Amino acid sequence: MLVCFDIGGSRIKAARSPAPGIVEPLGEVPTPRDDARAFAEALRRFVGNSAAIAISITGVVAPETGRIRVANIPGLNGTCLAEDLRAALGKPVWVGNDADCFTLAEAARGAGRGHRNVFGVILGTGVGGGLVIDGRLISGAGGYVGEWGHGPAAGTTAAGWMVPRLACGCGLTGCIDTVGGARGIERLHRHLNGVDASSRQIVEDWRSGDAAAIRTIAVWRDLVAGPLAMVLNTVGSSVVPVGGGLSTAPDLIAALDIAVRGRVLRPDTGQILKVAEAAEEPGLVGASLAGHAEFGHD
Repeated sequence: MLVCFDIGGSRIKAARSPAPGIVEPLGEVPTPRDDARAFAEALRRFVGNSAAIAISITGVVAPETGRIRVANIPGLNGTCLAEDLRAALGKPVWVGNDADCFTLAEAARGAGRGHRNVFGVILGTGVGGGLVIDGRLISGAGGYVGEWGHGPAAGTTAAGWMVPRLACGCGLTGCIDTVGGARGIERLHRHLNGVDASSRQIVEDWRSGDAAAIRTIAVWRDLVAGPLAMVLNTVGSSVVPVGGGLSTAPDLIAALDIAVRGRVLRPDTGQILKVAEAAEEPGLVGASLAGHAEFGHD
């Protein structure tokens, strides 16, 4: 039996997994953010006599060293999490990025079903992604495959408007992460219109024909569509499942899809961006799929 965890900055969700992609919730507990030992003990209560552990977490794991970068759980940042948990809990451990796990879940159970090459996108507080080809998660140097939200890619003009290159939490300036997620829409709205509003309100106003919101969404769409199209021209994905808070606005994702399709090289393509379908616990489902593949459990 595999035990899976979906770990965020606030909560740890746990589930047993008797087969790949099958998860049976065990409960959840608060995430100990500052103490690695307390973190291990929080997991121990769910582990029992399981054979192995698979973890989806909001961080990036370097495959060369096993070290994790996880800004919102300081007690784990810079640790070799899988190795440390293996020593503490006495079980083999697989640790993966939450966007990677999301993409695995979508490729197997969601909008990516039937597609060989799936690039999953998270448009939540910020921007993330993952790449699955032939059912296998693609990884690379540093563990950063799929992290299209980072790197100085954001333009300085969009839809005819000047846009500042904002400093990003990753240490770079001009990242798509600073403008592409929910907080990014809010930043753009403030810059363009001098108004503070939630991303939810901005999207609602856009639907209602509000001129300020229409301006904001036009700029957002222009900023995001170009870099995303460049990624698709590079990796060749035929579908992009979209998760995160902004995916709850299907009309917004449809508008972005039209902009992306106008920028990719592949002619006569149908819809590429699709709202995620494996909405129920994709982190746990993805961890289950990766864990069973890693440890060979049927």
